[in-house]
Amino acid sequence: MSGEDKVKNVAEKAKGKAKEAAGKAVGNERLTAEGKADQVSGDAKQAGEKVKDVFKH
Repeated sequence: MSGEDKVKNVAEKAKGKAKEAAGKAVGNERLTAEGKADQVSGDAKQAGEKVKDVFKH
């Protein structure tokens, strides 16, 4: 996994957590759901990068 990709994935997860927290704080279900989706997306991308790393070695 390249360092740049790793940083992007972690940033996406962090953005998702912030959106989710903001959505819960103001009672916005859509924003909460978007936050959760961003977190899942970041996790999936990280998993994909890890699989690529396994096959490189």
